[in-house]
Amino acid sequence: MLRKYSYKIQAHPWIGDLLSLLFGGLLVFAFAPYNYFPLAILSPAILFFLWHKITPLRAFWRGWLYGIGMFGMGVSWLHISLDQFGGIGLYLAWGLTGLFVLGLATYIGLIGWAVIRLFPKCDSTRLLFVLPAAWVIMEWLRSWLFSGFPWLLLGYSQLDAPLSGFAPLAGVYGVSWAAAFSASLLVYLALSQDQHKSLIMGLTLAALWLGGGALSFVKWSNPLGDPIEVALVQGNIAQEMKFAHDHKDDITQRYLEMSKKHLSAELIVWPETAIPDFYHRSIPIIEDIRKLAKENNTDFVVGIAYKDEDENQYNAAVLIDNELTTDRFYYKQHLVPFGEYMPFRRYLEVMLDFIKIPFSDFTAGNAYQPLFSVAGQHVVSTSICYEDAFSWLVRQHAKHSSFLINISNDGWFGDSIAASQHLQIARMRALETGRFLLRSTNTGISAIINSEGEIVQQSNTFEPSVLHGQIIPNDKATLYSLTGNIPLLFIMFFAIGVGIIRHYFWHIPPVQAVNMPSRYQ
Repeated sequence: MLRKYSYKIQAHPWIGDLLSLLFGGLLVFAFAPYNYFPLAILSPAILFFLWHKITPLRAFWRGWLYGIGMFGMGVSWLHISLDQFGGIGLYLAWGLTGLFVLGLATYIGLIGWAVIRLFPKCDSTRLLFVLPAAWVIMEWLRSWLFSGFPWLLLGYSQLDAPLSGFAPLAGVYGVSWAAAFSASLLVYLALSQDQHKSLIMGLTLAALWLGGGALSFVKWSNPLGDPIEVALVQGNIAQEMKFAHDHKDDITQRYLEMSKKHLSAELIVWPETAIPDFYHRSIPIIEDIRKLAKENNTDFVVGIAYKDEDENQYNAAVLIDNELTTDRFYYKQHLVPFGEYMPFRRYLEVMLDFIKIPFSDFTAGNAYQPLFSVAGQHVVSTSICYEDAFSWLVRQHAKHSSFLINISNDGWFGDSIAASQHLQIARMRALETGRFLLRSTNTGISAIINSEGEIVQQSNTFEPSVLHGQIIPNDKATLYSLTGNIPLLFIMFFAIGVGIIRHYFWHIPPVQAVNMPSRYQ
């Protein structure tokens, strides 16, 4: 069977190209809301196999097609915010989204080109050392280069699979490596005719998954004090009316009335920009919240915009503490390009004027800001919306925190898979850090997530709701919280270095499944 299909792909390269595009698209079904996690092993395994016996240029082409399928299916929802809420029109929105997809796909194309160029022989070095490491480095680069877009990282797909056990040790990139290494082992097993080596690789694959499963039972954090009663308010304000000035009072009154039914909670959280105006223009509603807080011994964390004396605008969360008269703020650090700030404004000002998104001229907050103390002085780390996609940003304060808060608004992306994908990312942050995470959103999905990354409660999308429950604060940091991504990245670069030595100086024989006729080589 393998010989038959290998011959066809070698004789008709377009078949391999088409399969690359197809399996790139299928990879999206490994992520939320579908969660067919084995596809995150099978799909890259097919790509690694399709990189067998081809030129570097062809490897780039197939990697690029794979990325087009993956990101074209996985992040096409970006056009919704550009069209419906950015006001640039459907065709231009699809055009800009398409360019974004093509750019992201280039990362995978470059991995294919570089690996095949430097490691032309498909041997154990390329499959077991280089490809998994190169995949992780590619994801890491994609997470920060040009502002970064750490979406659809392979590790997210494994949250409900045994490989998730590696997250508290090495973060989402460690889980990505485990998935990519599993894919490489499958390709090795498919190509190898050496039964002894195949047995070793099969046992290695089994040990990897059993080890991940065993790690899932390890308790990485310790309870700290009594449970905390919390309430997360989801107002479900339609995005098209959320920032309309004449709706401001109705919006804030909705949040107040919903909160009044849950004042027994020690902490009440409202979502990102729940008050759709600047803090200094919202003092009356702030005072109403403060009154409720003091009368009921309740703290509030509320999303709002803030403008300082120098006219700098911030996407902020404000802590209204029932014991303090001065409010505390967290200013969002990692802003969304073209949504919260306009990069290259000097050069693209004419084009960017077409994009009419409210509060699109924010200033980034400082990297190290004081943490909030809430609900009996438990220290909490706060992030706003897209920030929870950056593992390094969340972990830098998580080790000093009792639990995590993320306030968000996925209403920009309508009734798409974006909300489910974002919730999956938030779950990974809880698992990596060993902390409960409170996720309060405007239109859903709001959730209480425990320190194992499991959903305790969640809301439905596009419904007003309040999640009222208990969380357990924790005080012991996971290994990932303490060390971050640096150790894993060092290992990945070391693996590629070892691969270079093995490939060029140790003369490892290639893995051969079939003796290809000369006309196919």
